[in-house]
Amino acid sequence: MVELDLQVPTAFDPFAEAKDSGDPGAKEYVHIRIQQRNGRKSLTTVQGLRKEFSYEKILKDLKKEFCCNGNVVQDKELGKVIQLQGDQRKNVSQFLVSGGLVKKDQIKIHGF
Repeated sequence: MVELDLQVPTAFDPFAEAKDSGDPGAKEYVHIRIQQRNGRKSLTTVQGLRKEFSYEKILKDLKKEFCCNGNVVQDKELGKVIQLQGDQRKNVSQFLVSGGLVKKDQIKIHGF
């Protein structure tokens, strides 16, 4: 009998190395979104901040800076999400960059 050296193909993820390494192309984004409530009311959400940050302290500073209310919500899929009253997208992005929490190219602003 002849022995065959046969390899069974497996699922290959071409981006597996990029996810594990800290390369510039593998950066995680901070998503700042707006959600329309009822009428003129809106809600700004911030997700994707690093887990080592204290979300409660960031929220406290955001609330003082922009004179709005907010809270931290624990989501099953997204983790901790900061919610703020009103359209604070540009204010939050400037605050995060000026505070040195994230770089400007790591922020994605969504919404109308």
